[in-house]
Amino acid sequence: MLIVFKVFVNRNDELNFLDSAYRSDRSEFIVIYGRRRIGKTELLREFIKDKNAVYFLADERSDQDNLSDFRTLVAGGIDSELLSASNLDWGDTLKEVSKNEKRLIIVIDEYPYLISGNKSIPSIFQKAWDLYLNDSNVMLILCGSSISMMEQHVLGSKSPLYGRRSGQIRVEPLKFKHTASFFPELMAEDLVKIYGITDGIPYYLKEARYRIKKISDLESIYSVEGLLIEEAEILLKYEFREPAKYFSILKALAFGNTKFGDIVNATGLSSSIISQYLSNLIILNIVKAQYPVTDMNQRSRNARYYITDNYFTFWFRFVYPNKSLIYNNLLIPDFGSDFNRYLGHVFEKISAEFLWEVRPFGFTQMGRWWHKDVEIDLVAFNEKTKEMMFIECKWSLLSMGDCLRVLNKLKEKSMAIKWNPGGRKEYFGIIAKRIEGKDALREKGFLVFDLDDFVLE
Repeated sequence: MLIVFKVFVNRNDELNFLDSAYRSDRSEFIVIYGRRRIGKTELLREFIKDKNAVYFLADERSDQDNLSDFRTLVAGGIDSELLSASNLDWGDTLKEVSKNEKRLIIVIDEYPYLISGNKSIPSIFQKAWDLYLNDSNVMLILCGSSISMMEQHVLGSKSPLYGRRSGQIRVEPLKFKHTASFFPELMAEDLVKIYGITDGIPYYLKEARYRIKKISDLESIYSVEGLLIEEAEILLKYEFREPAKYFSILKALAFGNTKFGDIVNATGLSSSIISQYLSNLIILNIVKAQYPVTDMNQRSRNARYYITDNYFTFWFRFVYPNKSLIYNNLLIPDFGSDFNRYLGHVFEKISAEFLWEVRPFGFTQMGRWWHKDVEIDLVAFNEKTKEMMFIECKWSLLSMGDCLRVLNKLKEKSMAIKWNPGGRKEYFGIIAKRIEGKDALREKGFLVFDLDDFVLE
């Protein structure tokens, strides 16, 4: 049976923002960036499909070759004999573009490749924007996958283009609920497994859609012939010249070494190197530093470090250490049980996303909480109303008795949080794969949810 799924999923907020800019009565300079495979190009194509637009995809060829192709595309887009018949440079080409009277979108995708071929590109575009495009009917969109280059050469304060943009979009992964659009035939439990490998990266979800015929075929996603077995390595080499130390750190994180000292011990690298490399990974949004949610000062000694992306976490935990086995068509030892434990952490991320949407009360902050040997999966609060919610996430099937034991333990742990003690209104809850007796638990005043409560799109 052929399963048909949406080619383009969600991105409504991004499209609404771009449409609003397009309809404005001024020139617009929009910057779009995000990691590879995140769906930037699909977003741009969806946006311009019914509009007067020129889409140019830069590549690693010479500056002159890129300029020649860009000039040819623009000449066709604005019907310019001057552009068609001459060898104008970048500045003069953009000057000619600014003369177009009709609203025109100019998209330059993979803009960092232009900079690699010509280091003067940011200054050239800055001059063209200031002198010509800023008073034109043009909507200029610069898009790139190299986050470091986009932040340095477009968004950074030292870039010639700094302060010129009228808007920016950092394209993020899709949410868990959107996974159902790619796998409409699967149940929520199976979607969690897919999401635990692909995250919300559209390209990876499409690859999984192609590879998986039934959920028991999960290993086919990272088969030798598949895209995902090498993708993490390619992405990191795209951002870093010497990725070996980054690999060591990311592997340590994937195996649960989230404290700074544990990362040092697991990698054998010095504290100064770990500090520098973690900082680089955080800048690129590959790693995030988390603090107990009530620690407003974010003291470094309280920090724990996590990989932001399920795909990277999965890859460094299961694929990277087992590549020899995979290439010899051998199964990863104990994959089923280890993967199920790993999904517990994935489920926490999904549960947090779910709570932000259902909003049991008007909390303004939510995150993990820990102190010494006491940990709570999710704590949310509102400073003004003095309300606080405590949630445990369990990737398992729970009876009513199981839930009561977890909730009673949760009440004990909540006493360790010295946030408005005695003067706060408290909520206690649990989110699990499946829960028996939900209604009875809710009647007792608990916040109780399982996968049946998740709305999938």
